[in-house]
Amino acid sequence: MTRTWTALVCAGLLAAACSGQAPAPPTYGANPSLPAPKSGLLPTINVPKAVGWPAGAAPVAAEGLAVTRFAEGLDHPRWLYLLPNGDVLVAEASSQPSKGGGITGFVANSMMRQGGAFDAGANHITLLRDADGDGDVDARHTFIDGLKQPMGMALLGETLYVANTDALLKFSYTPGATRLDGPGEKVLDLPYRAGGNGHWTRTLAVSADQTKLFIAIGSVSNIADSGMAVEEGRAAIWEVTLATGAHRVFASGLRNPVGIDWEPATATLWTAVNERDMLGDNLVPDYMTSVKDGAFYGWPYSYWGQTVDTRVQPQDAALVAKAIAPDYALGAHTASLGLHFYTGAALPEKYRGGAFVGQHGSWNRSVPSGYKVVYVPFANGMPAGEAQDVLTGFLNAKGEAQGRPVGVATDRTGALLVADDAGDIVWRVAAR
Repeated sequence: MTRTWTALVCAGLLAAACSGQAPAPPTYGANPSLPAPKSGLLPTINVPKAVGWPAGAAPVAAEGLAVTRFAEGLDHPRWLYLLPNGDVLVAEASSQPSKGGGITGFVANSMMRQGGAFDAGANHITLLRDADGDGDVDARHTFIDGLKQPMGMALLGETLYVANTDALLKFSYTPGATRLDGPGEKVLDLPYRAGGNGHWTRTLAVSADQTKLFIAIGSVSNIADSGMAVEEGRAAIWEVTLATGAHRVFASGLRNPVGIDWEPATATLWTAVNERDMLGDNLVPDYMTSVKDGAFYGWPYSYWGQTVDTRVQPQDAALVAKAIAPDYALGAHTASLGLHFYTGAALPEKYRGGAFVGQHGSWNRSVPSGYKVVYVPFANGMPAGEAQDVLTGFLNAKGEAQGRPVGVATDRTGALLVADDAGDIVWRVAAR
């Protein structure tokens, strides 16, 4: 549908070092600035090298909070899930190098490798047990292995659902179990493209009546670069009826929805979405939004509602006319992945009822953005204030990535857990 960025991407790797620092317009909040797009032959590619954390080092926690290492030495921890007995499941998964693609594929693989995106030891789920709730893991077990880029997890009764990149699986679970053997039973296939699956994460949310699962599925490409046929069923959130396996697209036009969670005051589904690249430092803001049944959010034809992306041809005027603007911008190119509404009582009052967001960090920006965890306060079911930094310091003084935050969850004590896939650590954030 649009021309791809080919060998000129190589020049972009060099150009990034010479890019000027553009003034940063407000790209957070309900009404972000949308500057004129800047789309040229040389895309900005600025990938902080992933170097890991020095011994004893940690992110910087906001005032009133303390951060410690809950578990380390993991294999690319991406997503977290708390079991009813307090055990923490960690989905360890990483991107896979693209096959083929010529010079474009080579550059993309090089960029992701520098950013710490690949980990050959991933593809399993680890169980962490802190039996006495003191913030130190007492036991650690390989819970499920042999998976294919696992991400979302959800326990319903004695059935644990796991979202691989290509299929939804289910396993029989016994309370207190430290290992589940066997390949699991396939519930349904999920969209998958061998050799270049693009946005590969698949996350889960359970309906209030526990009869349905919602699955977030990202696009193959930036703006349907290889046409819409390969994007069938993607850039969407699916609704799956567990009794029958029937599924449908619940909402679409969401380029790469990752975190999905229920806003506690209204029981409304929300998602964090990564928007498109290569329109300039300050376009397009990533966002979080409430998700309406049957709604269309613009991708690939438009962004932030009905702002047309002229790179996408042919256009679809009818779809653009019905595109809904998101609720809250989370900064351009921040790669906002984790989304978690806090319903505990252990953190300071100002962190209760709102959303924590893990921002994995930019690559398509001359000045890095993201690389932190932020908190957005809510009131009456909607964002009600500015995003506040909770964990920072993931980039060191040289601009290298010591870590990159992804999934966020609450442990059995009410402390916050943060999966850091470049640091191979799960951080624990508690009140001082």
